[in-house]
Amino acid sequence: MNVKTNNEIKSCIALAALEAVIDPEIGLNIVDLGLILGLDFDESKQNINVTMTLTTPFCPMGETISGAVKRVLENTFRHTVVLIDLNFDQPWNHGRISEEGLKFLNS
Repeated sequence: MNVKTNNEIKSCIALAALEAVIDPEIGLNIVDLGLILGLDFDESKQNINVTMTLTTPFCPMGETISGAVKRVLENTFRHTVVLIDLNFDQPWNHGRISEEGLKFLNS
């Protein structure tokens, strides 16, 4: 996983929590699927800016997935506002899937 962040410790906590968010069409969590691109923690505004992508810009489950990301992170980091930025500048591809994710998909 190559997630850009400004806080490694909080990023590890966030990614562990986000493993609970499953892409319902694929059955794999969004972290191992490689959908999380960046986590920026703005302490002064108490915001988490999440840059993420979807497997396709027209993913029918996009709102469900991004809503789950927001809920999970707001529950993990109380009193924090989560802002989601869907980014399709670098289209998702199978190369983003973690080794654990590949093992899961091939089983």
